[in-house]
Amino acid sequence: MSQAPAPTRTALITGAGKGIGEAISLALAAQGLRVALAARTAADLEQVAGRIRAAGGEALPVVCDVTQVDSISAAVAATVAAFGPITVLVNNAGAAGSHKFLGHDDRLWQYMLDINLTSVYHVTKAVAPLMVAAQWGRIINIASIASKVGGRYVAAYTAAKHGVLGLTRALAAELVGYNITVNAICPGYVDTPLTDAAVANITARTGRSLAEARATLEHISPQNRLITPEEVAAVAVLLAGDSARGINGQAINIDGGAVTY
Repeated sequence: MSQAPAPTRTALITGAGKGIGEAISLALAAQGLRVALAARTAADLEQVAGRIRAAGGEALPVVCDVTQVDSISAAVAATVAAFGPITVLVNNAGAAGSHKFLGHDDRLWQYMLDINLTSVYHVTKAVAPLMVAAQWGRIINIASIASKVGGRYVAAYTAAKHGVLGLTRALAAELVGYNITVNAICPGYVDTPLTDAAVANITARTGRSLAEARATLEHISPQNRLITPEEVAAVAVLLAGDSARGINGQAINIDGGAVTY
């Protein structure tokens, strides 16, 4: 007797317009998932959705500001209306900012917490009941090696990313009984527009050339390179599938071996 085909699952990816979020969206769609693409810039979302549709996949662009609860609620409702319950959530939206701690800008502190940590709380809070109802779910939080180690001039970003890791572990313990896994991916510097901005910032502050500034970030990895978005996406695909059901509450580094715990 042949088995019934597995149901088509729906994924919501935040920060899906470029970089890591774009790569994950393309990779999940290639696995047959319906993907809802959430970000603030409609043009970016339409570009990614176009690539997915051209390859035969299903994509829904949803303009969403993850720092606004009403915007999150609307994005989740639009996704459910179009594709059904969300069973895979990728919390990828975020931003980086740096400042010396002495004289630190309070507004930067609050923004780093809002965009990198509180957004994960609110988006997950909106989606988790759907997974509980389905008795199946995968929550994947894109954290950072800054979730595990500190660095100069990034106190707010580091605090927020440490919080993401703590939230990941707490939710993994709380939701496991509903056949939901919660994991974090912790990349080093990834070759994305966000890293381009960091390179430009180093150049502006130090006078180094763009090439020298980029090399500084590359040399943080023992492999002397930036991670590619596709490498992060490959781990997200693994965690989103049935074969990863035993992986829960983990923080998986993708950094060439810079951090080994």
